[in-house]
Amino acid sequence: MSRLYLDANATEPLRPEAHAAVLAALDVLGNPSSVHAEGRAARRVLEDAREALATLVGLAPAAVVFTAGGTEANATALAGFRAEARRVLASATEHDSVLHAVPEAERLAVDRDGVIDLAALEAALADARPAAVAVMLANNETGTLQPIAKVAALCRRAGARLHVDAVQAPGRLPLGDLGALGADTIALSAHKAGGPKGAGALLLASGWWPGPLIRGGGQERGMRAGTEPLPAIAGFAAAAGAAEAWRAAGGAGRLAGLRDAILAGLAARVPQAVPVAAGAVRLPNTLCVALPCVAAATQVMALDLAGIAVSAGSACSSGKVAESHVLRAMGLGPLAASAIRVSLPWTAPDDAPARFLDAYAAMAARLARPVEPAPA
Repeated sequence: MSRLYLDANATEPLRPEAHAAVLAALDVLGNPSSVHAEGRAARRVLEDAREALATLVGLAPAAVVFTAGGTEANATALAGFRAEARRVLASATEHDSVLHAVPEAERLAVDRDGVIDLAALEAALADARPAAVAVMLANNETGTLQPIAKVAALCRRAGARLHVDAVQAPGRLPLGDLGALGADTIALSAHKAGGPKGAGALLLASGWWPGPLIRGGGQERGMRAGTEPLPAIAGFAAAAGAAEAWRAAGGAGRLAGLRDAILAGLAARVPQAVPVAAGAVRLPNTLCVALPCVAAATQVMALDLAGIAVSAGSACSSGKVAESHVLRAMGLGPLAASAIRVSLPWTAPDDAPARFLDAYAAMAARLARPVEPAPA
């Protein structure tokens, strides 16, 4: 039987529309900054991609700045906060690309479902010093959605800037809502949408210009130096469009049904398994589950040997499988070291729940402690 890939939050399978766009762009000769005919042809590919992505997110094309990925988009916005000498507030469950970029950031507490404590944010913003806030739209490990509209309202009231990491949105949440989130800047990544690795975007949703992180030749209207990688960018725009069309046609709803089937099966077949963030509104394709007293690395390897790809924590940890800072911040205690993430891709087959449950239940039977019967 073929392998079952359930790690879409790390990288979505490439969409055929993106594959075709990459191949077409590879045949475009010119540099987009050149003024001759070949350069103008390359510029047209670049600007068509920019316009297509801008239309999807409800912004003007000038608001789209292409980057090498979500990490660079996050870093650019955060560098802009620092350039304005703003103190940075970040939710404790942000991606490492945010927390490592501003290690001095004040961490904002979350509840056991990973939802930000709005009262704590409001109290932190009461400080008279200029502030900036980083809160991700959807957590990559648990799928938890944050109340960004409420966060944005608090930021506006306090005169604080807001950056939102939205890389998990394409194909799962309506892209047309991004421009109206109330954020100053928003990060996206091509390979999370089913596009090629190596492209991303920073959306300048409010008109604020954070300034360049990478300086040089002045590409991207001075916001990001370096010759734009046309194949990756063309594939990015094509993937984002395909992902949004697929979601709107019911694709995300189908994945939610598969996810819920897995959760129901876990409750019936592996009662000692503990769903994480079960009380939160989550991405339709994502679930996080802990198997007490069984290391996450052991689970990942056991499932891999059974032909199923899942992950523990973020995929951006240099290949390591370590206890998740996200789950620690949620107060999971020892369970934080025993949790894996299952994230269904757009290509997930109908039998994904049954295949996963068979492998997970067999693993639990070998490795996990049996459930103690209730006292009579």
